[in-house]
Amino acid sequence: MTVLSQSERSSAARRLLPSLVLIGLVGLVGLMVTNGSFYTVDEGERGVILRTGAVVGTAAPGLGFKLPFLDEVVKVSVQSRSQLYDQVSTYSRDQQAANLTLSVNYRLPPDQVERIYADYGGESGVVTRLIDRRVYEQTKTVFGRFNAVTAIQERARLNLEVEQAIRESVIGPVIIDSVQVENIDFSEAYEQSIENRMLAEVEVQKLRQNAEREKVQAEITVTQANARASAIRAEAEAQAEATRLAGQAEADAIRAKGAALRDNPELINLTSAERWNGELPATMVPGAALPFIGVK
Repeated sequence: MTVLSQSERSSAARRLLPSLVLIGLVGLVGLMVTNGSFYTVDEGERGVILRTGAVVGTAAPGLGFKLPFLDEVVKVSVQSRSQLYDQVSTYSRDQQAANLTLSVNYRLPPDQVERIYADYGGESGVVTRLIDRRVYEQTKTVFGRFNAVTAIQERARLNLEVEQAIRESVIGPVIIDSVQVENIDFSEAYEQSIENRMLAEVEVQKLRQNAEREKVQAEITVTQANARASAIRAEAEAQAEATRLAGQAEADAIRAKGAALRDNPELINLTSAERWNGELPATMVPGAALPFIGVK
């Protein structure tokens, strides 16, 4: 067994070091080439492929291959995004200052990501150059057509007209999904005047309701009085009719009795005999005839 001296081992190590460094460099380069040859694009994104800085194509979601050191993939989101615009200062038609807060929902069309990158540098360029300017401009224009009170009372119409104006003015590779007027702030003095006016209108409405209620109550009272009067009148008429009918019946009975007595004079004696209890009077007037005994 041959044992190397310390100097021989040091000399061998020095001869082997360049080879190890070369192997390490080759491995590092190979790893960099391997890692730089593939890319992935997530769902909701599209890739713009750049070769030495020039756009050469687009990449769909998934795994893709690119030339290492030469190609670069820039990812562009095509999902729906929301942009908030706070404190948009404007004036109403009646010269009332207001600050509006709006939210704009937009998305970039997947088939135009190449143009988006080439012309606008990406999503931020589209927002800055196409959306921001139009939002401020069209919001002020539309709000200027509304009075302050109308803007509050007809909030839905204001929102619709603002959205339509922004949609029509934004021309380029972007889709406006919706626009929402989140809030309208007027000056404190004007808001106080609106509150006082609304309180006054509520009070007037309350007085009108009370007057209407009293009117209805009066109509109900009149109706009830008329009903009672009609009932009393009907009852009196019924009583009068009953009295008339009773008197007429009694008169008819008297006439019938008179006619019967006239036609049969002995009816009185017959009636008296039917009602006699069979006892003679205890006292008699001298010269008087006995009852029920006809004396000729």
